[in-house]
Amino acid sequence: MSNSRADLDAILSRYKGRHGALIPLLQDVQNLEGYLRQDTMKYVSEQTGVPAAEIFGVATFYSMFRLKPQGKYVIRVCKGTACHVSGANGILNAIRENLKLNGTDDTTEDALFTVMEVACLGCCSLAPVIMIGDQTFGKLTPDTVPAVLKKFSA
Repeated sequence: MSNSRADLDAILSRYKGRHGALIPLLQDVQNLEGYLRQDTMKYVSEQTGVPAAEIFGVATFYSMFRLKPQGKYVIRVCKGTACHVSGANGILNAIRENLKLNGTDDTTEDALFTVMEVACLGCCSLAPVIMIGDQTFGKLTPDTVPAVLKKFSA
């Protein structure tokens, strides 16, 4: 994402002197940059006086924060009980295979997709289910995954 130091400084000025505001501050920084870059977290530490270790600790503890860029489309794979027993692991494997993701990679080389496992999407009657952006796809099988992904890669 394109931004400037002035944009970051504007965010920092809104939180200046506010104790206990680290989480919303980091959320605003992440909204600006797309993720929390290491150099940005160091700068936030320098400007706020909050130790860098504390900032990094908060950024790694809460799942809402990202420490690396995400793809244009985020694929959330439900791993809740209903989805798990209905074959969520097979769906996840099919997605990873179709996107050619290896090992712990979660974002495609072209930065089009990021895959993440989530505890529950609240669509148990559609199990197994995934969400891509704000669209829900349910009653999936490993064989239906390529067609779903194709809708977003065209």
